[in-house]
Amino acid sequence: MTRILYSLCGADETRPFSPHCWKIVLALHHKGLDFIEKPMPFTEISKVESGFSKTVPILRDGNELIRDSFDIALYLEDTYPDRPTLFGGEGGKALARFVEGFSQLVIHTAITKIAVKNIHDMLGDTDRVYFRQTREARLGKTLEEIEAGRSTEIDAFAAKLEPIRHTLKYQEFIGGDAPLFADYILFGALQWMRITAGADVFKDDDPVGRWFERCLDLHDGAGRRVTAA
Repeated sequence: MTRILYSLCGADETRPFSPHCWKIVLALHHKGLDFIEKPMPFTEISKVESGFSKTVPILRDGNELIRDSFDIALYLEDTYPDRPTLFGGEGGKALARFVEGFSQLVIHTAITKIAVKNIHDMLGDTDRVYFRQTREARLGKTLEEIEAGRSTEIDAFAAKLEPIRHTLKYQEFIGGDAPLFADYILFGALQWMRITAGADVFKDDDPVGRWFERCLDLHDGAGRRVTAA
């Protein structure tokens, strides 16, 4: 049986960058499950699997199709209970939901302001038109206007991760002594920024920066297979 993970890329399909897809890349490795990743442009996603989803990740596992990164993680946990756990029980699911909210409401918002023009420039011509129209409508500014505040956002970024920095005083990972899906959620966001913008946001001794490096090394360095921008 061949598992297929549909993910997101720009003009270069060797550089998939979606934060939500990177969560599942590490989750599949965590479970020890073989898969083929098929990155695609924004405007091709709706054509996949007979229009199953407008967004990625999409996972095909045999006859099963699952969308949404959290739903995919829950599916993997329930379907492969004999493999290493992604949550460590109901408390881990609650932790992951909290980290998901923090990541998307605080960290993704900041990364968008840092990376949105870089992402546009990574895309092919058709996707550039789509991306500019949708993001400018959503954000209420041109991409160039957002980019003008990029350095300010970079300077302010590390402070937004103080709750994670506090947590890492007591443990190696957000999940404790070893990573759980909660770690992969925040990793996905920082990996998104690393691949698209390459922004240097951490001092050398930052606990969050060191945690991110540990995550890049997980699963035989799966996170490092795509280099930073």
